[in-house]
Amino acid sequence: MKFSALILAIVIIVIDLYVFQAFKFAFRNSSETTQKITSIVFWSLTAFSVGVVLAAMVTDVQTWPKFIKTYFTAFVFVWMISKVVVLIFMLADDAIRGIRWAFTKVFPTAQAAPATADAVKSTGISRSDFLVKTGLVIGAIPFISLLWGMAKGAYDYQVKRIKVKLPNLPAGFEGYTIVQVSDIHSGSFVTTEPLETAVKMINDLNPDLILFTGDLVNNRSTEVIEHMPALSKLKSKHGVYSILGNHDYGDYVEWDSPEAKKKNLATLINHHREMGWDILLDEHRILENKGDKITLIGVQNWSTHLRFPKYGSMEKATKDIQYNAVNILMSHDPSHWNGEIQTKYPQVDIMLAGHTHGFQFGIEIPGFKWSPVQYIYKQWAGLYKEGNQYLYVNRGLGFLGYPGRVGILPEITVLELTKA
Repeated sequence: MKFSALILAIVIIVIDLYVFQAFKFAFRNSSETTQKITSIVFWSLTAFSVGVVLAAMVTDVQTWPKFIKTYFTAFVFVWMISKVVVLIFMLADDAIRGIRWAFTKVFPTAQAAPATADAVKSTGISRSDFLVKTGLVIGAIPFISLLWGMAKGAYDYQVKRIKVKLPNLPAGFEGYTIVQVSDIHSGSFVTTEPLETAVKMINDLNPDLILFTGDLVNNRSTEVIEHMPALSKLKSKHGVYSILGNHDYGDYVEWDSPEAKKKNLATLINHHREMGWDILLDEHRILENKGDKITLIGVQNWSTHLRFPKYGSMEKATKDIQYNAVNILMSHDPSHWNGEIQTKYPQVDIMLAGHTHGFQFGIEIPGFKWSPVQYIYKQWAGLYKEGNQYLYVNRGLGFLGYPGRVGILPEITVLELTKA
């Protein structure tokens, strides 16, 4: 870890020495004061980034105050991404220069033509000028958007209302509203206020049922403790039901012993119950409303992706089950739908999942949505239907890693069941 941090610090300095040439070139005709301010700001950000990396090398990052650990490291990431964009354009410019130089060495008589072509006076800008300035402008886009995503996007909770048409829906459940929440990742929040706000928004919806589809924590059960008073206030007419997600098992941190890891999971499961949530561990429940019944099934994490666990068992969850006219499944990973549900469990009318977060980054406008996560998951955000079965993938309420969201905002889903 310490060696890799040192290498990263060196890489940052080398990249910055190179990228700074773009700033010098772009501001070469500016006033001396502007050039000086540009230099001070650029190297101050570099010094800050290197300082964070070196601090991580000589101390235990896990002991840092949560705010510093979360946002200082995120800023270093954002600053690096932005400079890499500029770097690509600079390398393209240097590659063109290199090719032109090699061309003039091989064909000395053609030396004048490329030089004249490069400085096309009619456009008022040289090829180098264009590439460098374009790189700076495009590099500013991730810098500004990712910082905005940290300051605003992370807590810009969106209520998405979805009607799910189920032809076999019993009359007693017509208009029944289910609020789905997923991927809270309580360990990522630096204060309790955002989740308190989210809980109030959910309760104001006055839902018939609340379903939480996994990833309450990042790794450890202790992460949720300070948020339990707020999450305990979640209320609906028919209670709160929950399942586990891949992060809830503690698979991504080192434990002192296997027993410590098991204890962590047992404690987390108990925290669900202490908050008044009915956690389904490969189990099912019968829900009744106005004399009619539907079935709710909850499984532990089950994924078709090798890097995520298959802890869940639909066979166990549906043992001695009483299937009703409508059967709802909570399963954290959306790949479970194609991987097993559609082929083996046609009785499931709708599966509710989360997990993807919509990558916390993408474009979502009416009629169009895109995110890098779509190249990994076929179903990654919103409502899907194949045959008579539905899948809804919640975009997640919290965040992981990058403490923000750009384009794909945190979600509170209201699913209204209807027969028509």
